Amino acid sequence: MVHEDTISLLRECSAGIKMGTASIDEVLESAEDRKLKEILSSSKDEHNRLGEETEKLLESYGRCDKEPKAMAKGMSWIKTNVMMAVDAGDHTIADLIIDGCNMGVKSLSRYLNQYAAADEHSKDIAKKLISMEESLAMKMRDYL
Repeated sequence: MVHEDTISLLRECSAGIKMGTASIDEVLESAEDRKLKEILSSSKDEHNRLGEETEKLLESYGRCDKEPKAMAKGMSWIKTNVMMAVDAGDHTIADLIIDGCNMGVKSLSRYLNQYAAADEHSKDIAKKLISMEESLAMKMRDYL
């Protein structure tokens, strides 16, 4: 039987991936720099691939994925739209994405500790997601 920590960690990864792709979608069309658009699109593709892997694993355990919390999603949407309305530009997009990445890394690290009994494959997915978020945040620094 699969340990509940494995399911919980995978569900949190799933919610984080969905939150990340939604955030990228919110700003992608507003990006002006071609390279920035490529970075964001590539990151979205990576998130989607990892999301599919996570969903398949959850399905194999007879569980479904998790949607991001409505409050977190709503607050992210408001922050993004207010900041873009006040000062639209690639530097604002970079700022928003970096903030989202940092929040994701913090949350995922907490979940790795909280669900310590999760299997290694699930922990690897979480670590891969953390690495993706850290890498994206680093790439965004050039646009601040």
